[in-house]
Amino acid sequence: MKYLIIENVRSAHNVGAMFRTAEGAGVAKIFLVGYTPTPIDRFGRVQPEIKKTSLGAIDIIPWESVATVVEIMSQLQSDGFQIVALEQTDRSILLKDFTLPPKVAYVVGNEVEGVSAAALAAADTVVELPMLGQKESLNVATATGILLYHELV
Repeated sequence: MKYLIIENVRSAHNVGAMFRTAEGAGVAKIFLVGYTPTPIDRFGRVQPEIKKTSLGAIDIIPWESVATVVEIMSQLQSDGFQIVALEQTDRSILLKDFTLPPKVAYVVGNEVEGVSAAALAAADTVVELPMLGQKESLNVATATGILLYHELV
């Protein structure tokens, strides 16, 4: 079973793209943390950018808005999930060296700041994507797609 935790991503377009990719990659549920925009706002209105970029995935894949990342990570860990953050740190391993457990929840973070320090500290594993060019990172939606599909290709 595979879950996705999206922490403090600002762009509704990125969120919609991640919904579409997650649905295609077999993610069972998405958790939207902090100020990450949700498909339905607090007034019950559909968020048009998420709806458009998700191409209907928001109507297929279950999602939940949660206040704090560590709380949902702890809950999932107690349910037997391994929490895997996508970030470049001194303890990260290359994604290609990661062995997929039966139950995994991936954490991706903000477009500029990445995954929070609190989430990194609570994660069981931190993985990173190799960067062969001059840029240090990829767009969060693109990186999430690679993360979610790595065991399928």
